[in-house]
Amino acid sequence: MIQILKPSEEKLEILEKPVPNCWINVVSPTDEELAQIKTLIDVPDELLRSLKYIDKIPEIEKNEKFTFLIIRTPYNNLKVDLEYFTVPVGIFVTNDLVMTVCFFDNDVIERLKTQRFPFRKTQLAFRLLLISAKLYLTYLNEIKKKIYDIEFLQLGNSLKNKEILELMQLQQSLVYFNTSLKSNEILIERTAKDGILIKTPSDKILIEHVVDENKQAIEMTNIYSNILSNTIEACASLISNNLNMVMKVLTSLTIIVALPTLVASIYGMNMALPLQDSPYAFPSVILFSFALCIVVIIFLWKKKFF
Repeated sequence: MIQILKPSEEKLEILEKPVPNCWINVVSPTDEELAQIKTLIDVPDELLRSLKYIDKIPEIEKNEKFTFLIIRTPYNNLKVDLEYFTVPVGIFVTNDLVMTVCFFDNDVIERLKTQRFPFRKTQLAFRLLLISAKLYLTYLNEIKKKIYDIEFLQLGNSLKNKEILELMQLQQSLVYFNTSLKSNEILIERTAKDGILIKTPSDKILIEHVVDENKQAIEMTNIYSNILSNTIEACASLISNNLNMVMKVLTSLTIIVALPTLVASIYGMNMALPLQDSPYAFPSVILFSFALCIVVIIFLWKKKFF
């Protein structure tokens, strides 16, 4: 899909063809759309196709025709087991336009389209970085809530591995976040230090905000990673403890059930036994077995086996 957009402080205008100082948004492009892109910007094929690789690292490249950035943005996909991970987004800035290219549906792009701001090519690139950093923080808060729900609402009576597997998936997401944020940090700091794409004082202020938000996201990722590691260890201990409690109850029930069986087995022997000629022999044996079970139940209860 190719969209030609013109943001402003009032609205986001959708255009039919490119004009100077416009934004071309490319999402999940087909081969035909990739060929169309090349008519707008003379981009090497390998550079465009490199964005297909989900593990593509951030980089910045400047040549005579355009400045090219790759950043890693957070991605939330409810349809897969690994709900949170990161995807690359390419940003091309030329003298006439700015173009973003992503081979995945991207929440960062959608959020950028909802913002109203004085449009400049460099301003759009920096705002995309800022929204990406803020979206990391949003997803990190969602991950924190998921950790809380699993830890305090599901683990109390759990005997299964489901919760640990869910926590391990969240831990894997945090690894993706941490790696991508640190890679973005290198690119952002280089952009701020070398003044790449910084044209006005407002650009400088905006890139400083990007640096701060990105650092905050890195710190939160590290904190939640440590919390999650401790939580996974606690989960394993809780599941083992819950299993031990079940085994204690089952062992206690086995002992209680075995007592009447033992008494009945003894009185079933072919030998002289007390009360064998009494008409009250059977109820006496039943009452004795019942009383013995009660005594054992009281003993186990005091020992907290139940």
